[in-house]
Amino acid sequence: MGFEFVKKIPTTEEIIEQYPSSEDMKEVKAQRDREISEILTGTSDKFLLIIGPCSADHPDPVLDYVGRLAAVQQKVADKLLIIPRIYTNKPRTTGEGYKGMMHQPDPEKDPDMVAGLIALRQLHLKAIAESGLTSADEMLYPENHTYLADLLSYVAIGARSVENQQHRLTVSGIDIPAGMKNPTSGDLNVMLNGVYAAQHGHVFKYQGWQVKTSGNQLAHTILRGSVDSQGKSIPNYHYEDLSTLAALYSERMLDNPACIIDTNHANSNKMFSEQPRIASEVLHSRRLSPDIRNLVKGLMIESYIEEGSQKPGEHIYGKSITDPCLGWDDTYRLIMNIADNV
Repeated sequence: MGFEFVKKIPTTEEIIEQYPSSEDMKEVKAQRDREISEILTGTSDKFLLIIGPCSADHPDPVLDYVGRLAAVQQKVADKLLIIPRIYTNKPRTTGEGYKGMMHQPDPEKDPDMVAGLIALRQLHLKAIAESGLTSADEMLYPENHTYLADLLSYVAIGARSVENQQHRLTVSGIDIPAGMKNPTSGDLNVMLNGVYAAQHGHVFKYQGWQVKTSGNQLAHTILRGSVDSQGKSIPNYHYEDLSTLAALYSERMLDNPACIIDTNHANSNKMFSEQPRIASEVLHSRRLSPDIRNLVKGLMIESYIEEGSQKPGEHIYGKSITDPCLGWDDTYRLIMNIADNV
């Protein structure tokens, strides 16, 4: 048999019992969940900014970064709602490389999934306690969502996962916004099919149970660009792309039409320094068209303390060990510019 069963993974209940959230944290999350929902449903004119490192690596710089975001949030509270990216799972195209904190709580040591689940929960708990901000994470493994379900205010479904049945069905049962990215092929109908499935109820197997879900009306789209058959990146954040998506939403009659624009990945051809320019163009498109303004509810930006990226083991504080990110100074200027132009 090809599987070696290494160790038993604790249940969600066991992990949460060891590392519970406080009543204050629950109140913070409930308030932020309401504010985010109001933005996505159109009852608030604020703009979402889902921002942070490509992947969370070490707790200290991540918490430092989130604390900086919290200070900026106070300055732009009338215009923006900031959701820190604390991504603890990292999809890998070839299966090689750092797979995130859940796999390796220490990027330089062997995988330890039990220690990883504890580490990621502790990190999200500390982020709320120290900053007053609840965060976003990527739902790479649907069966693990419950380990963080009481702490997160946003989940993203990646380009490689959006066609997966279990991801779509799981989103239909969660009670926070879920952004579903277009697949790497760029097919917008695949993404919209995912949103449709997530907004409706289903019966399926989940964590050893037959479950029934009621649908998630806050499921929405994320445009992240695509890749053609030759591996060339094709952006989809331009005015024409946003107009097309608005028209498709109208045809589908989906609940709460909403889109987040990912300023990195194939939209920037992974040229992280292009993100401010892309953000500026998206904001300009919103000013030109009421339909686009009503559709585009926010931006997703990859940013950390130090600009660029490094290899694991180089030990530069606050520098990404996966995809390169904007540095803090550029990030601060970008956030303030977005606040001035939404």
